[in-house]
Amino acid sequence: MTFREFEFTYWVVRENLMAYLVRSAALTDYVKVARSFGIDPYRHLRDAGIDRSALLAPDTMIPAEAVGRLLETSAEAAGIQDLGLRMAQTRQLSNLGPLGFVMQEQPTLRKALDSASHYLRLQNEALHMRIEETEGIVIIREDMLGGYAGSMRQAMQLVLGVVHRTLSTLLGATWRPRTICFTHAAPASLAMYARVFGAPVLFKQDFDGLVCQVSDLEVAIPAYDPVMALQVRRYLDALLAQSNATMSDKVRKLIITLLPSGTCSVDRVAQHLGVDRRTVYSRLAHHGESYLSIVDGVREDLVKRYIDSDDRPLSEVATLVGFSSLSAFSRWFGGRFGCSVSKWRRRRGNAVAPQDSGTNAAYGQGSAAAAGDYGGVPSVLTPSDLPADPDAVRAIALEQNRLARALWEQIESLKHQVAQLDRAQSGANSERLPGQAELLAAPRDLPPPPVAPKVKRASHSRKIQRS
Repeated sequence: MTFREFEFTYWVVRENLMAYLVRSAALTDYVKVARSFGIDPYRHLRDAGIDRSALLAPDTMIPAEAVGRLLETSAEAAGIQDLGLRMAQTRQLSNLGPLGFVMQEQPTLRKALDSASHYLRLQNEALHMRIEETEGIVIIREDMLGGYAGSMRQAMQLVLGVVHRTLSTLLGATWRPRTICFTHAAPASLAMYARVFGAPVLFKQDFDGLVCQVSDLEVAIPAYDPVMALQVRRYLDALLAQSNATMSDKVRKLIITLLPSGTCSVDRVAQHLGVDRRTVYSRLAHHGESYLSIVDGVREDLVKRYIDSDDRPLSEVATLVGFSSLSAFSRWFGGRFGCSVSKWRRRRGNAVAPQDSGTNAAYGQGSAAAAGDYGGVPSVLTPSDLPADPDAVRAIALEQNRLARALWEQIESLKHQVAQLDRAQSGANSERLPGQAELLAAPRDLPPPPVAPKVKRASHSRKIQRS
């Protein structure tokens, strides 16, 4: 075996067999919380494959999936739904190790979050944090990498609880976010959520994260010391250089970010990485992977999470995993899993009825609209486009009806606006062009819009509520 063949084999094994790791400091207070509910923490640690010695060495790196599995099984054994929050409520900045130090040594919250995102891999390789600003608010979004069997409720509770505690430490105890968002369903009791966050909490959202005011990003951090900040950055840069980041990890993170927007492509990924597409292909091949295999892997992880965890409409799931049409998603799902979505749900013991919730309007104006698509379903469907899955066909029918209504309203609005322009040009009056509310007031010279068929459905909103 040549050296190059050995190197290639090494990286293939590392990429495919080594798990994402997290500092064992993530288990801070686990033993205390577990014992308070009468369960044996050391037995659960052993069952999860985690050596108890990790509890005494917070810088030890342990598999993130094992930690997530430990939290879920412990919560189930204890009969509680908020174990992650109970562990998070006592966290200190020091529990984050060097990451907490570098955040504290930044001039503003914006710089602190940028540093946290840059060095996060030193704390948790399975976590991807990104900051999104829009319309006066900022979303601090957290995504889990890798395929996890089962729920990640407790792990995400712990993550958002620690993020909230960290920001409160940096900005002061009186600081409050606008909203906390979770993708999982609401628990039976919200008492611990209220105690930890002290802010509105939304469930069954499209992302896990905190929503804050943009002005919060410019708040000064009192402990900022520029000399110390430089020394900390140099130290962490040295650690980061030793962490052997791979092209596969970088591509996977970008795919997770770009898929919901409908703009995910190898060219966009290459652009974000500052290389050309050939470089992306060659570096991935060096690690025994391909761009399409990573896309399919990410889609599979996300689809399992969305379908197993709640009752999202299929049209929304299709959009969130980057498909421009529901029929394309259904064909991909059948090829990937060997069955329809409805059969998959029945096999998983999680059969749900097809739904058309109030979230359609929200996502129609969001990422799908940004991609130039109305809800991810084409305006004209041929018989060959229709999937075999009955749930998917019904979802398409509902979505097509919604699109017809939206198109009718747009035509009416345009007619009204043209009429106003004609009157203004003729000098009949000097009215200003009507506002949005007036434009949506439809004239009565056209037949009424189509009415959606009555379907029993659960109504809930995934829009971010703004106070």
